[in-house]
Amino acid sequence: MAARVLVAGASGYIGSHVVAELLRQGYQVVALLRPDSDWHLEHPDLELVRAELTGSGSWFADLKACSLVVSCLASRTGGPDDARRVEYDANMEVLAAAQHWGATRFLLLSAICVQKPRLAFQREKLRFEAALQQSGVPWTIVRATAFFKSLSGQIERVRDGKPFFVFGNGTQTACKPIAEQDLAAYMTERLADPDSAGSMLPVGGPGPAITPRQQAEMLGDLMGKPVRVRSLPAGLFLALAALLTPFGTVSRRLRDRAEFLRIAHFYATESMLLWSEETASYRADLTPETGSRSLADCYRAILAGHHSVQLGEHKLF
Repeated sequence: MAARVLVAGASGYIGSHVVAELLRQGYQVVALLRPDSDWHLEHPDLELVRAELTGSGSWFADLKACSLVVSCLASRTGGPDDARRVEYDANMEVLAAAQHWGATRFLLLSAICVQKPRLAFQREKLRFEAALQQSGVPWTIVRATAFFKSLSGQIERVRDGKPFFVFGNGTQTACKPIAEQDLAAYMTERLADPDSAGSMLPVGGPGPAITPRQQAEMLGDLMGKPVRVRSLPAGLFLALAALLTPFGTVSRRLRDRAEFLRIAHFYATESMLLWSEETASYRADLTPETGSRSLADCYRAILAGHHSVQLGEHKLF
């Protein structure tokens, strides 16, 4: 009988692709969804479970045990309260289920940005990573680099003749972005790999690493016309955050907005590559790669109308 896998965050950007890949490889999948989720997929080996992860633990009491658990849970906004509820509290609920069932593997999708934990969501991710490693449940942690989605938000505005925004000269940061399908395949492979147990696995897509300015040049090449590039000072985000921070004591909305600005500054100034303590630098050559899809493939699909980009709360421009 095929292994039974619980996927938390199954309706999310990566989670939905993980569900599809697991089903493709013959697993029985239990998709854990929010109570208000309208996500739906018909498949004979898929079970949908809607639950509020409130700390009671009752959501899994009547659920048939799963031997494998995958968490793709991630804060939508990155605000301090949301980060705590999702990155730590909700994940602890899922971990409690894994412990109750005696799961043989808990695979956590984390993020490579936790290497420099300056933000609320990064600290909560690390807090749960530590709890998972101490839980007694065999674990694997995947720290992914940038997603194609996060590098595609300016395509529509560029097509409308607007400039492509970069910070500084657009070359201070770089990443090895990964396609959602390639990441889902990698995670599914690691779930079944005994050698991946107890492993912290940074991973990106196929190289070379790409800078924001190179992304603009790539768009220009694909569109057949030059793309105007406009530089913004990354420090503007911190200045605005400093202005909002005092008001955050009386308004959660403003507190979250200030944190979002700090998040924007982080991504404007830090590369999504493996950090080397030895050289005190980000190292593209040390950042593991997987998959075959390139960012250019993604841009072509969007420009051809085959894909759309919905950033929601993560939209900057």
